[in-house]
Amino acid sequence: MMTGKSEYTKFTKEMKRDYTILVPTMLPIHFKLISNVLVSYGYKIEFLEATDGDIKESGLKYVHNDTCYPALLVIGQLINAINSGRYDKDKLALLITQTGGGCRASNYIYLLRKALKKAGYGHIPVISLNLGGMEDHPGFKLTPPMLYKMMYCAFYGDLMMLMANQCRPYEETPGETDALVRRWTERLLEENRDPRNMRYKHVKKNYRLIADDFAAILGDKQRDKVKVGIVGEIYVKFSPLGNNNLESFLLKEGVEPVVPGFIDFCLYCVYNGIVDYDLYHIRGLKAFGSKFLYNYLLKKQRYIRTMMQENYPCFMPMADFDETRRRVYGYIGIGTKMGEGWLLTAEMLELAGEGVNNIICTQPFGCLPNHIAGKGMMKPIKEKNPGVNIVAIDYDPGATAINQENRIKLMLSNARR
Repeated sequence: MMTGKSEYTKFTKEMKRDYTILVPTMLPIHFKLISNVLVSYGYKIEFLEATDGDIKESGLKYVHNDTCYPALLVIGQLINAINSGRYDKDKLALLITQTGGGCRASNYIYLLRKALKKAGYGHIPVISLNLGGMEDHPGFKLTPPMLYKMMYCAFYGDLMMLMANQCRPYEETPGETDALVRRWTERLLEENRDPRNMRYKHVKKNYRLIADDFAAILGDKQRDKVKVGIVGEIYVKFSPLGNNNLESFLLKEGVEPVVPGFIDFCLYCVYNGIVDYDLYHIRGLKAFGSKFLYNYLLKKQRYIRTMMQENYPCFMPMADFDETRRRVYGYIGIGTKMGEGWLLTAEMLELAGEGVNNIICTQPFGCLPNHIAGKGMMKPIKEKNPGVNIVAIDYDPGATAINQENRIKLMLSNARR
């Protein structure tokens, strides 16, 4: 069904019964759990985990090479899946997030539709996952109960990602941390099919059980490895496909990767609704709702932080986001909110404040907001925080992994000195 002057194929109620929806990867733990929420509401979801093959080449074939690198990879991954022969192309839909902000990510959906048309798949509907009602798909609706469950999936993901990163460098049996992540992910996928298991009382119980299992791996080992923080544009920061398996590379180099959580990005987006009113006196009703949601999410995050501080002192807990956002005062304006905006600066300062002085700033080549709020802020951060060691790494179709890794090795040699 084509509609309106934007002309896109809608995902209808009839399609929900037997269409498979492909979801591209970014955060392996988080997205798998979040996708499973859609499964519990009757959608047939296939979460794409492939990070090898000719994904980049497929992206370059259907997307201009000056386009944002994450868009190229996401589109390449989706087209590769369509061409794999595993799916009925006449009963297939794609799902992609759409922020609606000033970042080029808001246009990924149009680039994807253009690429599909070029590849001969213009009939495949592309569902926009957004909170602003930017597109109408009668067969796909996000409801408050769904968002509530997705929220806890994101918190589960942050907790497991945080603790796993601190266990992997010190595990006695290689692979036991990843095995634990898989075991808990499968358990949560099964548990979360029952709505009763998404009640906060049960979620808090699971937090403790998860933390207990990871604490058993870390034990009382001395955490003496060099810590390296990873910040940057959200896709290349989190996605192994986007950053050439950066965390795995750092582990091979004998260091401990430290990655701020996904919930921090969510809090940043929500807080920007408050900023709009404070700076420009616009969208007062949205600001009221944003303030309520911000405090609600912050309270949930602080529960996990306090739980870790009181019961698992061997782990470095997640940062308090309200403290993180305040760190940017005197560095960058809070109105700088295109892309990752002030959050990128805030996370570098957060890491430095917690003693993680070695930082990799990942960014897609040509991503102007991140070059300003990331690379552009490196000098003032270093000047005011002596000893901080930051390297900016660009990721694009023409960048070789060996060049990126050599630059990181040089940074690590300075860190060890």
